Amino acid sequence: MKYLLEARSLVAGYGELTILNGCDITVEPGSISVIVGANGAGKSTAMKAVFGLLEVRQGSVKFEDQDVTGCTPQRLVELGMGYVPQVANVFPSLSVEENLEMGAYLAASLTEEGLDRVYSIFPILKDKRKQAAGQLSGGQRQMVAVGRAMMMKPRLLMLDEPTAGVSPKVMGDIFEIILKVNESSVGVLMVEQNARQALAIADTGFVLQTGQNLYTDTGEALLANPEVARSFLGGKH
Repeated sequence: MKYLLEARSLVAGYGELTILNGCDITVEPGSISVIVGANGAGKSTAMKAVFGLLEVRQGSVKFEDQDVTGCTPQRLVELGMGYVPQVANVFPSLSVEENLEMGAYLAASLTEEGLDRVYSIFPILKDKRKQAAGQLSGGQRQMVAVGRAMMMKPRLLMLDEPTAGVSPKVMGDIFEIILKVNESSVGVLMVEQNARQALAIADTGFVLQTGQNLYTDTGEALLANPEVARSFLGGKH
């Protein structure tokens, strides 16, 4: 099988602390992969290792069959990855459009095309393009963050805890945003605390425990797995 992203046997951590102990993460072209697990399982660490924010001590990362292990985040953006961090992902004092334009800093010539693409996915942002991002609702701010990552026309969008700290209503809005992006043939890799909702939209799910793969299956199969339900989904299925 040809993967869009293929990370194998990842070992990484912080200082002398090893968090990832050989986990595998893959994303098929145009699909949604979700990483779930308890706090401290290594979910965000895995994403940071994939995106070059953390040194990969062992293992490899391939993007579209190209070995990108150890590449800088800037290089990965150039190759076609987009990344939305969990916090501080919009500039509140800048307008919506100024926030989006920041996403094309590596290729200013793509700005107009990028804005057209983002506004076609999220029409409400076009209506609010002159408004300060800090005045938007939580869901709309996340649209701006995702839209900025979409400006360089990525083939893979990575989201770290996109629903952290939001209301159930906004959570639903954010999952709709992710589905909209995926409908435009962009692969998605998402780290998510709200495992049940995330697995419901996932083609593939990875349940991590102490930095290793505990379960890997389709989102549907993981939701139906009684062990997963008991340990990670807050009770029985």
